[in-house]
Amino acid sequence: MTVNPGKDTLGGLLAAVSEQNPRTVTFIEGAQEEVAVRFDQLRERALGVLHHFQQRGLHPGDELILFTNSNEQFVDAFWACLLGGIVPVPVAVGISDDHRAKLLRIFATLRNPYVYTEQNLARRLERYGEGHGRDAEVGRLLSRTLVVDDIETIGTPGQVHAAAPDDVAFIQFSSGSTNDPKGVVLTHRNVLTNIRALMEACRLQESDVALSWMPLTHDMGLIGFHLSMLVHNADHHIMATPVFVRRPLLWLEKAAATGATLLCSPNFGYKHCLKMAESRGLPDVDLGRVRLVFNGAEPISATLARSFMHTLAPLGLDPNAMFPVYGLAEASLGVTFPEPGAALRSVTVHRHGLAVGDPWLPAEAADEDAVEFVLLGTPIRDCELRLCGDDDRELEPGRVGHVQIRGDNVTRGYYGYSGRSGEVFADLGWLRTGDLGCLHDGQLVITGRAKDIIFVNGQNYYPHDIEELAQALDGLELGKVAAAGVTGMDSGTDELLLFVLDRGELEDFAELAGRLRGHVNETTGLEVAQVVPVRRIPKTTSGKVQRHKLAEAYLDGEYDDVLDALRALTPGAVPNGEDVPDGDLEQTLREICNTIVVDRPVGLDDNLFEIGISSLALAQIHARVEELYPGELDIADVFDYPSIRELAAFMQARREGESPAP
Repeated sequence: MTVNPGKDTLGGLLAAVSEQNPRTVTFIEGAQEEVAVRFDQLRERALGVLHHFQQRGLHPGDELILFTNSNEQFVDAFWACLLGGIVPVPVAVGISDDHRAKLLRIFATLRNPYVYTEQNLARRLERYGEGHGRDAEVGRLLSRTLVVDDIETIGTPGQVHAAAPDDVAFIQFSSGSTNDPKGVVLTHRNVLTNIRALMEACRLQESDVALSWMPLTHDMGLIGFHLSMLVHNADHHIMATPVFVRRPLLWLEKAAATGATLLCSPNFGYKHCLKMAESRGLPDVDLGRVRLVFNGAEPISATLARSFMHTLAPLGLDPNAMFPVYGLAEASLGVTFPEPGAALRSVTVHRHGLAVGDPWLPAEAADEDAVEFVLLGTPIRDCELRLCGDDDRELEPGRVGHVQIRGDNVTRGYYGYSGRSGEVFADLGWLRTGDLGCLHDGQLVITGRAKDIIFVNGQNYYPHDIEELAQALDGLELGKVAAAGVTGMDSGTDELLLFVLDRGELEDFAELAGRLRGHVNETTGLEVAQVVPVRRIPKTTSGKVQRHKLAEAYLDGEYDDVLDALRALTPGAVPNGEDVPDGDLEQTLREICNTIVVDRPVGLDDNLFEIGISSLALAQIHARVEELYPGELDIADVFDYPSIRELAAFMQARREGESPAP
């Protein structure tokens, strides 16, 4: 079989752009910390890393889990894998035990896996294994681990493997889910088919410059804003995600400084940026070169998108730059794009007319049952889309249906699911996305998810995973808790609700609710918006939990009275008479927390996980502490000392040279 390396594989395309007038990828680690690497240098570095992989015994077809906090190290290793025929498997590091458990599950799933990570992360994994009775599992993983820190020189190139278009390029595991992470298998043909269609649909230009803070373990960050830019031979900049979390306005400053024309973020990133702008003001920069601001990866709020564009208008941002898109990892990223430069469009419909097969009904914005959805454009080239009923038959126009896609960009299946293809595909190769939608003026509208997947901060979580974690808490039993997500129309991201079967006294439930918030938050990093006591959990005749009915009842206000009563039972965060000397460490930490956690006061002895802060808020708190007290607190310390009083005591003991026990 003849392989055209300059056209049909990612490694071949890297070689092709390296021989041109190569552009650069720049890694941004801070306001003054940047590393620029030309594409030809990137290939040389990747070949040098490949040599070490091959010396360790990795062969074409082996899998290498990329588990690193460094974008630069990730990119070097990713391309080393592609050049050597090794299958890279990106996995997010995260900060919680949930992420470590997911890594072990993925490692156990793969055929012949190795792991590429840093020494400090390997040590944390070892401590996790010791503390959770998983020493043997972690030991097996560490025995097949390649440590970044051990690679001192990369001057000797590895041997290039001649890949074919239908070889596996990489495996993209679903974000969020722990108990059953699904590995989306993508070939070179899948990825390049989609990249070329994306380039056409957004009309990439020779002068385009991209900037992204999205993690490279996410398909928008990896495929959309790295691989696509490399194929197009365009300069692009990759900002470390934690840098954006700490300093979202630096994203705007860097966009102006680099002359970026293409930006991207999920909904929560725009909200985070606006919140920081409210407190600190907008930077004095010019965003006049930006032509497209991609918005995807989670449900899109029209209100938030308009607010972002309006707020940034004084910086010269084009009012029509917002570019709402629909895609998924199974499609190698993109499915539908709007017309570049067109104004953002939306449609308002009745919330209760969105069942599969129903005709969607327009509604007035003032209607209490109205919900607004953003129009997401039309299918890009080489990707077909249809809406179907529960029987997989295509529906007539105007009805809500299951979104199904087909094309050379679509995965051939999930890793290890070869005998279960009927769960993934309908007849004739149509992939079931799991999303529900309708068409309005020929454009796709996503109305919900068929299997209740909960989207938070750009990641998807499966309700049954969260329910299993919740049921590990004392006082809860199997089948007594249901998780659901409702989209906050101002935020666009889902709010996590936990419904708990309870027929006891509300005072007792308030205590359970606090422990449940803390348990879920500490194990997953997710903020629980509400813990709702219910008298019954609705189920189908076959015993399946009807989570959507609980979410609808919540949106209809059926639980407002009981939630108001629960709030009245929750003690104030700062009890009367609490003695807090002005200006001390405890007071400073409390002021930081109360600046960031704005929906409830935080007291000195409140467990930060029990009051349910999000991982984003946790990162903001740590970043602010780091600004005031550099090097005194690691974000992992918050898990050991989860209250303000405990954190202050820990930091004080460190200053005095002591080692307090958690």
